Amino acid sequence: MYYDAWTPYVSVAQKLSQAKAFVKKKLGKKANPIEIGGRQITNTFWGTAWCDHLETYSDFSNRMPRGQRYVRNGSVVHLEIAPGVINSYVAGSEIYKIVIKIDPLKPAHWKEIKKKCSGEIGSVVELLQGKLSKHVLSIVTNKKEGLFPLPKEIYFDCSCPDWADMCKHIAATLYGVGALLDKSPELFFKLRCVDHLELIDSSVSIATGRKDPETLEEEHLEEIFGVELAGSLEPTVKNSTKTNDTKKTVKKKSVAKKKSTVKKKTTVKKKTPVRKKSPKNESPIKKHRAISKKR
Repeated sequence: MYYDAWTPYVSVAQKLSQAKAFVKKKLGKKANPIEIGGRQITNTFWGTAWCDHLETYSDFSNRMPRGQRYVRNGSVVHLEIAPGVINSYVAGSEIYKIVIKIDPLKPAHWKEIKKKCSGEIGSVVELLQGKLSKHVLSIVTNKKEGLFPLPKEIYFDCSCPDWADMCKHIAATLYGVGALLDKSPELFFKLRCVDHLELIDSSVSIATGRKDPETLEEEHLEEIFGVELAGSLEPTVKNSTKTNDTKKTVKKKSVAKKKSTVKKKTTVKKKTPVRKKSPKNESPIKKHRAISKKR
């Protein structure tokens, strides 16, 4: 036996670093590996819903667990999502390229989902974080009529020699998509070729014509802030007339204030004591003589 023919041992870490370097050279850009931090592959709503949906189908549930070990140890060295396409590189005995194509969501189907969710989703944050009502969740995660693709809408291709439709490299890629959706849930809508912002309604629903319960009425605003809203919420024509009236009242008040300030500034002159004047013709000598005569 020729011992020199044995291939040298290469650790998993070395294999992964070599695979990332290969992908970088192949793509001409930095690789986007899938790294699982904890015990669970997914932790958020969209990532978990993606994996749970695929596992509900018997054809997938029997084969997907084969990819869990691969995605956990970092074998998915690159994964990116484009409209209708998932591209990945998985490191095994070699580096295999995987392409998964998914049919876009049909316009009629997307329109129906938007109609059912009308007025139910308040913000983009609520949508991406999965903080949705039970009604919306039942619509989105519906097995046949929801947002997630059906098995007949998914097409697999892997460069490995495994004859199975879903090999362990494809399974690892599908789990990797769930992990990627944890970080960037908006990529799910990109994959399905729809705009998630279309699910967000304004404060007044166009379909139902009802107001958002969180919006405050004008009277409540006045009570809270202690300010009169001079026709701010009325039509613009009335606003123009009211603004002129308010300008006049402001001018009158300002004039009155000026008058009051002028009155306050006027100072009262102090009265000086008036000395009694002696008669003009009477001299001090005569006064002295008159006093002496009396004596």
